[in-house]
Amino acid sequence: MTEVVALQISYASGLDMRGLESIEILDGHGITKDRYENAKHRQVTIQSLEEIALAEAEVGRSLNASHTRRNITLASGLLNRTPGTRVMVGDVELEVVRDAAPCKLLEDLLGRDAKLALHKRAGVCYRTISGGNVAIGDTFTQLD
Repeated sequence: MTEVVALQISYASGLDMRGLESIEILDGHGITKDRYENAKHRQVTIQSLEEIALAEAEVGRSLNASHTRRNITLASGLLNRTPGTRVMVGDVELEVVRDAAPCKLLEDLLGRDAKLALHKRAGVCYRTISGGNVAIGDTFTQLD
């Protein structure tokens, strides 16, 4: 079990991410006002500072976790990427869809070496099973 240390959304693809203290996640729809709200398979993305630290060690420099464009950042832990795995974030239940590959914007911002180091470390895409609110400090628990 770990806790949420950052939350961010973007209103549209390519726009800057906006940090928030809490987010609303709707059943089957994802995060309210996020660019992926109502997406079928990518409703919420989560990353871990522990995995970011592994990538930093590989490239030999600091990587800003907010640049990965993920919605939820956890203090620690290695994320399970197995499709169908269920997790709880606060009172929200999510299901793993797939690994979140580092995006082209990340390569433009941090360089190809950082993008490669973040492969299998840049977070996980989830679909919403049951919605609710998530706030900084909420706990993250894997159910399966």
